[in-house]
Amino acid sequence: MPAPGPLRPPSVNVLSRLQYSSPAFLDTTFDQLRTLITVAETGTALAAARALGRDQSSVQKQLDTLNRNFGDLCGEPLVLKQGRGRDMLFTDTGKALVERARTTLGDWLDAIHECRRQLGGTLTVGATRYTLGYLARAGEVVAEEFGARGIELNVVHVRTKDLLGRLLAKDVDLVCGSVVTNNSLDAFDIMEWRRSGLALLTNLDFCQIGDTATTSELPTLPLVVPVSGAITDFVRGWFGADYRSRLDIVAEIDSAQYGFELLRSGLVRACMLVTRGLGEAVDEGRLEGTSGLRRVELVDDLEPRLELLVGVFARRDERSSYSDSHPLNLLWEALKPAD
Repeated sequence: MPAPGPLRPPSVNVLSRLQYSSPAFLDTTFDQLRTLITVAETGTALAAARALGRDQSSVQKQLDTLNRNFGDLCGEPLVLKQGRGRDMLFTDTGKALVERARTTLGDWLDAIHECRRQLGGTLTVGATRYTLGYLARAGEVVAEEFGARGIELNVVHVRTKDLLGRLLAKDVDLVCGSVVTNNSLDAFDIMEWRRSGLALLTNLDFCQIGDTATTSELPTLPLVVPVSGAITDFVRGWFGADYRSRLDIVAEIDSAQYGFELLRSGLVRACMLVTRGLGEAVDEGRLEGTSGLRRVELVDDLEPRLELLVGVFARRDERSSYSDSHPLNLLWEALKPAD
């Protein structure tokens, strides 16, 4: 038996296969694959055409081409009509190739985004609702240079609970928001804007609760708390994972605005845990829909002592790997608070 020849790099094997591939395969376009995915998502050629902003005949023509080509390649068409108004029926081959198309196009989009990000062509920034104003002001500072250089700035909304996770997953390049400081932050570069604790907003009478309370008193108070996020991290840090059994929680909310409306409605008489900054904004009349509520200062007398760190976060040492003119560093500088 002859000795085996040297192993060829996988790219050589792929190139060899592509040289002898059928034109039916090589002529398949990303646009056709996008159409196939859209039909799978929407159900019909008409719905796909609406989603893509095309004529139904254009979508149907692409489906017919894919059916013909992959029918020759695989032995069966990808999709079958089922009558007027009914969703397209995907064959087993069609289902498999839809999933392959999703992966292929997703990988290409990710690779292109990563190349643009490395070269500074695209910058994706996450911001919570309450930090959008800071980001908007910084955006005005860099707008002229970004525009002149053709830099695309994408802004996405992130919830506090997802803030650092989306940064580590490289969904965003930089985030503006807040985290509880007992979390491990070694993986991040941080620009600190401020540190603060929590406060209470209440519709209770002064005889029921004064202007100040302590965290150790929270189990004695009727509370409105968020279902997740930084405030939940505080509560879990003070009272453990089973905090619901240790506190008198009369309502759980998924947004501060809903909590304001709940208290103002009088449906519950309680104290709502909020960030100190939000409490001050309500106290000063800077937030609509909060009239009739008052702020109660919350003094932290429990261990561990927790604070809310509000600022800008980037992946550790990533900024230093770029020049000062890279969009990430330009926006970072623009986000620094004025002296």
